[in-house]
Amino acid sequence: MDIGLEFPKGILRPELLMGTIHTVGAYSVLVNLTDAGAPSGSYYQGGRYGKGEVGEFVVIEGQVNLVLGRVIEVKKDDLSKIKNDALGKIQLLGSISMETLQVSPGVDSYPRLGDRVYAAPHKLVAKIPELMDIDKVNPVTISIGYVDLVQESQVMVKPEKLFGRHLAILGSTGGGKSWTTAKIIEECLRFNSKLILLDATGEYRNLKSNSIEHVHLSEPVNPAENSKPCKLSPESFQESDFLALFEPSGKVQGPKFKEAIKSLRIAKLAPDLFPEGYILKIEQSKDNFKKAISRTELFNNIDNPRIPFDVLEIAKQIEQECVYPNGGYARNPDETTWGAQDSSSYSNCLSLITRINSIITSSAFQCVFGSVESESLPTIIDNFLKGDTKLLRIDLSGVSFEYKAREIISNVIGRYLLTLARKSKFSTKPLIIILDEAHNFLGKHIGGEDTLAKLDAFELIAKEGRKFGLNICLATQRPRDITEGVLSQIGTMIVHRLTNDRDREVVERASGEIDRAASSFLPNLRPGEAVIIGNDFPIPLTIQIGTPTTRPQSSGADFQAAWKNP
Repeated sequence: MDIGLEFPKGILRPELLMGTIHTVGAYSVLVNLTDAGAPSGSYYQGGRYGKGEVGEFVVIEGQVNLVLGRVIEVKKDDLSKIKNDALGKIQLLGSISMETLQVSPGVDSYPRLGDRVYAAPHKLVAKIPELMDIDKVNPVTISIGYVDLVQESQVMVKPEKLFGRHLAILGSTGGGKSWTTAKIIEECLRFNSKLILLDATGEYRNLKSNSIEHVHLSEPVNPAENSKPCKLSPESFQESDFLALFEPSGKVQGPKFKEAIKSLRIAKLAPDLFPEGYILKIEQSKDNFKKAISRTELFNNIDNPRIPFDVLEIAKQIEQECVYPNGGYARNPDETTWGAQDSSSYSNCLSLITRINSIITSSAFQCVFGSVESESLPTIIDNFLKGDTKLLRIDLSGVSFEYKAREIISNVIGRYLLTLARKSKFSTKPLIIILDEAHNFLGKHIGGEDTLAKLDAFELIAKEGRKFGLNICLATQRPRDITEGVLSQIGTMIVHRLTNDRDREVVERASGEIDRAASSFLPNLRPGEAVIIGNDFPIPLTIQIGTPTTRPQSSGADFQAAWKNP
């Protein structure tokens, strides 16, 4: 691979000489730095080199190969000395082949005392991700940033290295997480990619391109230009979703609720016998009910959770389920009809019926239960996958948090995509799901004690989606709220500034390649600066993320403008 640098002339530059090895250890070496105490660094080919500053990448000229390292500590060897000499501690990161310049983690051959240490050229540092895999000729790569302030030293990464084992973009508020997401989206759109963005806050509404389609569930405060409304039909929900949503409790509501769902399935499969859409039972004949369940196809699907039913009739059907099993009298029952209403059961179910009616008519679920005619989101997704559009942005900012609507709806979308993946819909063309503000959706449980449901669609995607061509990109400012089951499946992380100790500990546990020396840099990263780590990036690399062409609308309130006197 041609990186524009010859060995040794272009890498071991006399101008970048820092000093010589003083002490050799198993994980680090000490070096006598000749210029570390100088008032400022030096400049070479337009780039600034500290030649002994903490965080700087270095190259050690070994006898067998080159050793890549990073300065993690600098101190004055003798305070009485006035010279610029200092003692630097360098963490050993990997090896560089003198023949091919291929970078590999670990140290193949330790340096010796007296070996010379050079500041690593920015172009070499920027090429580390590519130099770790130099098999392919002219591979597809995307630019995510650059080293230092030298725009020419672009960091190019192969998409399979970035997304192949899932990607997490982490960082505290103001660290540049949204810009990184926007930059990656922008780079992906340069190629024949397929991405679905679940925009929780609407901050990516300004993304504009002929290859982007904007849709929204419920009406957002600031919709994107040309964004069209869509709905998520109740048929996309499973029985467990409704159990957790409506929360039937106790020994009466739960069984009556499940019986009502079973009756509505029968009504759905036999519309000729039940034109009302639900089954009337109170003091009604059982003839049509018996005719329906005698049908083989219907009988085999009564308990199938994938068979849809009209959830809008669930409250009416629960009322019909509160009935005595037989008509007539106790001593002389009439088994051909149902009996009168069981007032005791109905009284127990009244709170459930009230809750169901409240949820179905609430604004939070108008995109599911509302009567407004709009295109179904699953249909939009299917057409998107068949068409030429590269990015489908689903705006969830208008969906309320009331009744856990946003969590449930996003989980339904994730489960639909996982179902498509299991049908091998992405085997020839992978799909990337970008989940913004992921801590709002992952690791959530809804429902009461009797109806507890785990919203695990995206967790399942993280665990098994990769083998089906379905990859996920999480963006969050609260890594500690993401379950370890999800983070353990993340192969690559782009980590911005993290000031919370628990967040940094989560990153350390999730990535076996980052140690405390590397994580100690995280609290002091500048806005827009990030460390890229992971299975395919065993050498943590600090980069400045490139500025996206269209900046996300993630800024807070303008107090200066709002509070200024008229």
